[in-house]
Amino acid sequence: MRALRAPHARGRWGELQLKRVVEMAGMLDHCDFYEQASADGEDGKLRPDMIVRLPGGKQLVVDAKAPLAAYLDAIDAVDDETRHKKLLDHARQVREHITKLSRKSYWEQFQPAPDFVVLFLPGEMFYSAALEVDPGLIESGVEQRVILATPTTLIALLRAAAYGWQQEALAENAQKISQLGKELYERLGTLADHWAGVGKHLADAVTAYNKATGSLESRVLVTARRFKELQAVAGDKEIRDLAPVDSAPRLPIADEMTRPPPAPPSREG
Repeated sequence: MRALRAPHARGRWGELQLKRVVEMAGMLDHCDFYEQASADGEDGKLRPDMIVRLPGGKQLVVDAKAPLAAYLDAIDAVDDETRHKKLLDHARQVREHITKLSRKSYWEQFQPAPDFVVLFLPGEMFYSAALEVDPGLIESGVEQRVILATPTTLIALLRAAAYGWQQEALAENAQKISQLGKELYERLGTLADHWAGVGKHLADAVTAYNKATGSLESRVLVTARRFKELQAVAGDKEIRDLAPVDSAPRLPIADEMTRPPPAPPSREG
């Protein structure tokens, strides 16, 4: 605890605790939150410690610069009276920080405007110690649109945000899947038309082949074989008989493949 007496050390520790909370909530690798974002305010730079992007274009501002000095003094107190006095100072500092955050008006500086600001207390003990001597802190914060959050409550809040993002992604994917299904159906219909055309052309080719074979056998090869009979040619080479193709391509029976193809666009003018 002594190390936290240095303001820089307290700030760094608060940032590390905040990052751990985000990791446990499963939001670290998402690009819907940004650390050390800033905006210009009337009193200079407004620097929340984190902005969490929420579904629907909303955002959540988190401030982790909670005052802890009085609480550390209370821990080191040698008697109950001094301890109680320091805890009162701790609660007062937290209340003053709530008012300070409210006056920063983050909801006026960031667009879209956040509904409230989260004051992150990096330990459950800081929260319970302040409420022990000042139970009205929560109500006071709500009235000023500042919500006190410990690691536990912030994890729950961020998990709810992560769940919202998952549901939005599912809805978006469902829409994309619907569009892909429509495109696939249309393309399958076009392919069925082409496939039916291939079958028809195969059937026409078989018919044409059989006609040509019949003509070749009955009109050409009959005459050619007489050269052999008349011993006008030498050798044992015989002209083979040609058989027609009996197999025919299987005709489609599905409605999508038996419907007539769409008429080509007319060329008027």
